[in-house]
Amino acid sequence: MSTVSAMFDTHPDAGGVDKQKFIAAIEACLECLESCTLCADACLAEDSVAELRECIRTDLACADVCTATAALLSRPGTPTEILRAQLEACRVTCAACAAECESHADHHEHCRVCAEACRRCEQACAALLEVL
Repeated sequence: MSTVSAMFDTHPDAGGVDKQKFIAAIEACLECLESCTLCADACLAEDSVAELRECIRTDLACADVCTATAALLSRPGTPTEILRAQLEACRVTCAACAAECESHADHHEHCRVCAEACRRCEQACAALLEVL
């Protein structure tokens, strides 16, 4: 059992939410923000850093959006309209970041790994949006 799962199980005000989808989205956001941060740093270490400028910017934007999304989702009492707006922003940002990283994946393994994390987060956000 993850720490996020244990916290939701003990949260006194999380009874009216789909806990598993909340947990999946939070964990996907946390994984994605770490992947994007690491990918941006790896891009900076590449000899072709100038060619990766847009990837770095997109990685950093995605990491920031995932951070905010995980924080809001960790407060299940947040109004639904705010959660929906943030989840949609996260879904769109993750899709854009995944597409950018995929365009470099043939030459940079870190971009391939990051794109996969972004796609998982995009899917987790979409799944939670369906039940909110």
